[in-house]
Amino acid sequence: MTETLAIAIAQINPTVGDVAGNLALVRDARAEAAKLGADLVVTGELALCGYPPEDLVLKRSFQDRIEVAVKTLAAETDDGGPAVLTGAPWREKGKLYNAALLLDGGEVQVVRLKHELPNYGVFDEKRLFQQGPLPGPVPFRGARLGVMVCEDMWFEDVTECLDESGAEMLIVLNGSPYDVEKGDQRLSYAVSRVKESGLPLLYANLVGGQDELVFDGGSFVLDADCALTAKMACWQSGVTLTTWTRDGEAFRPEAAEIVAAPDDTESIYRAMVLGLRDYVNKNGFPGVVLGLSGGVDSALSAAVAVDALGADRVLTVMMPSPYTSADSLEDATEAAALMGTRLESVPIQPAMDAFDAMLAPLFEGRDRDITEENIQARTRGLL
Repeated sequence: MTETLAIAIAQINPTVGDVAGNLALVRDARAEAAKLGADLVVTGELALCGYPPEDLVLKRSFQDRIEVAVKTLAAETDDGGPAVLTGAPWREKGKLYNAALLLDGGEVQVVRLKHELPNYGVFDEKRLFQQGPLPGPVPFRGARLGVMVCEDMWFEDVTECLDESGAEMLIVLNGSPYDVEKGDQRLSYAVSRVKESGLPLLYANLVGGQDELVFDGGSFVLDADCALTAKMACWQSGVTLTTWTRDGEAFRPEAAEIVAAPDDTESIYRAMVLGLRDYVNKNGFPGVVLGLSGGVDSALSAAVAVDALGADRVLTVMMPSPYTSADSLEDATEAAALMGTRLESVPIQPAMDAFDAMLAPLFEGRDRDITEENIQARTRGLL
């Protein structure tokens, strides 16, 4: 007998601390998934609180807000629509865990606690969360889902436990930040887990910037032969539907859209654009002010800002000194015109003269050299 399970991947852009906003994102994704005919919608790691929450997650009031959001979302699944598999901090017996929660039929049906807690680089989860036990499969509408949370996929033991206890597919909720090599690393570890278990795998990632981190999305599905059957676009939010068919003993993901990842150069640029956009918007800043020198570095910075925010939210400032060439002035003016930004000019000679006067006793008897010229950089920094 052939059975079909429709699983939507919700690649969303949460904001740390904005519980109401994140709840709205999951709701919207669920509504879109319902239109696509999904049975289940899967988000990334800690989607309801944002990732990484750092010390905010230790505040009891914040934990309480998350719990209310979870119960609210769970209650909404009593409408006959898709179930939700999402991530949130979770309290059990006085301890705090990084958890995956299955919400269905109006209730929190199953909780799975993250087993492998990263504690390197930008991660310090061992300070924030308790380690969960090795998990068993999650029963869902006749299927047995092997649910993991991010780092759980990078080690063999969690997959081995799920395989041995009867999981039929692997589903991984991720908050995996971008770096140039990360895409290949993720795929390599996913392939390893599929080869070891013989189980197909669904990988749901976050997208968006959060302070110094940026998440590239790129959620994907592998079949039991390690072939890529679906891949979402990098650098943008979205919902995509994957269809899983069980014919006999095994589930098989059907072929879906595969969106090629940009090359490294484009990815780096898009990371800068998305990271800046979200940093400005999530912090409520009206825009940015940039020094425009006429050189390549400042022109690139301005281009990133304009692509991220629009020209109307970028103010460029030329700060000429006695050492500034006419070519630099012309290039800065042309760059601002091409990008459509407002350009102001603030000559810094008066400030440099003040520095010269202050330093004159120390420089007495010395010929002027690059030291005086470099004062212009310090002056621009003050502005």
